[in-house]
Amino acid sequence: MTAPILESVITCPECGHARTEVMPTDACQWFYECVNCRTVLRPKKGDCCVFCSYGTVPCPPIQLHGRNGDCCAS
Repeated sequence: MTAPILESVITCPECGHARTEVMPTDACQWFYECVNCRTVLRPKKGDCCVFCSYGTVPCPPIQLHGRNGDCCAS
């Protein structure tokens, strides 16, 4: 099994600002505040986290288990 990629460039849909962020390895991130316009991003319907919705790389749980897994169960 390949180690997950931990960095993703997240792009704000409101202002277009892009920033490289390190993703958590043990949970999905449900909120992200754009450092440029302060818009709070939330996942799009059907996505588990903001990285899956707005990032260049899906979150580590999705990378490891795919979209059919229960990656964000708490």
